[in-house]
Amino acid sequence: MLAFYRENARWLFGGFLLTFFSAFGQTFFISIWGAQIRAEFDLSHGGFGTVYMVATLASALSLPFVGRLVDKTSVAFCSVVVISMLAVATTSMAIVTSVPLLVVTLYLLRLFGQGMMGHTAMTAMGRWYSANRGKAVASTSIGHQFSEAIAPTLFVALGLYLGWRGTWFAAAALLILVALPAVFLLMKEERIPRSQSGEAASAEEFGKQWRRGEVLRDPMFWLMCMGVLSPAFIGTSIWFHQDYLIELNGWSKLAWANSFALMAATTVIGSIATGFAIDRWSAIQLLPLFMVPLGVACLILGGFGTVSTIFVSMIFIGLSYGVSSALFGALWPEIYGVKHLGSIRAFVMAGMVFFSAAGPGATGLLIDQGVSFPTQLQFIAAYCFAAALLMLFVSRTLFARRKIECGGAIKR
Repeated sequence: MLAFYRENARWLFGGFLLTFFSAFGQTFFISIWGAQIRAEFDLSHGGFGTVYMVATLASALSLPFVGRLVDKTSVAFCSVVVISMLAVATTSMAIVTSVPLLVVTLYLLRLFGQGMMGHTAMTAMGRWYSANRGKAVASTSIGHQFSEAIAPTLFVALGLYLGWRGTWFAAAALLILVALPAVFLLMKEERIPRSQSGEAASAEEFGKQWRRGEVLRDPMFWLMCMGVLSPAFIGTSIWFHQDYLIELNGWSKLAWANSFALMAATTVIGSIATGFAIDRWSAIQLLPLFMVPLGVACLILGGFGTVSTIFVSMIFIGLSYGVSSALFGALWPEIYGVKHLGSIRAFVMAGMVFFSAAGPGATGLLIDQGVSFPTQLQFIAAYCFAAALLMLFVSRTLFARRKIECGGAIKR
């Protein structure tokens, strides 16, 4: 195990940095300054949610086209383009003065931060690794959790000295001076998967290499999406309305920010454990696991108002995110092959971005109509439990199909 990490440190760390610095386009980071942005532009909860939804929907529509870049160019070149564009977006956020420009800025943040940074990293890991794909994906995906643990507390503190706009200038500087050169140097040498050199052929090499059009005609894909896309809706809604929950329950903003470290630690543990489990069994067989803890988290967060609620719910959110972050990186190449992985993942990422846009917009409008967010969370919890049962059916169906496609050459 240690030999794997030692031999592949450069690629794994490069992927880690891509997911780490994607923080600047993620909802949990943008929403740190939600109250300041609403005050600056005189927006209600629903108004800001609508602006955010429009920008994110536009990025979702762009992602299937922009996401193909990782199939057409090297990972290093794609990373340089994506990081540079994210730096442009963070700079724009520091100087934006009107609502239309805010929409454009949020569009760029969401497309290149939330969308392309993680998409580039996960496509690279899915393509470059086979027998150890679970560990590779898990090692890369935990960059998200490290940023969730560090960024809220760090940038809230920086905001006391720099102001909310100044923190965006700091983000741009970090991207240009640290992320861009580091990722380029680490990723400039492409890794050749062992399976391609004939040393350890993977199951998907025996199966069909699906094109994106074929995937979109597969009923199992759409059933999977009912589970796979839901954390984007749920998680983004929670992070976007964090100020609302804090005010409603009388919580300390610092306590909320500190709870991210607990969530991140739980996510890292869950992700690494899931990575090993994927390599031992398969992503398909683990598919039903991620929805139940997310449902429990929503049930707790929507039903209780004590400060301890924050930390307990964050543990379950972290567990769900840990499983899903490793699972989603390994699932698509395992089911549909690696030849057209970038194109397939770009469509899935577009769906995730779409639902992350729909979450704040829909829940914000419901709040404006008098339906409290805790009440909404109770209904969301019920959906999570129902989706878990659906994923169990999908998992069994896909495993049987994959076994037939691979002529029995599949992990058990």
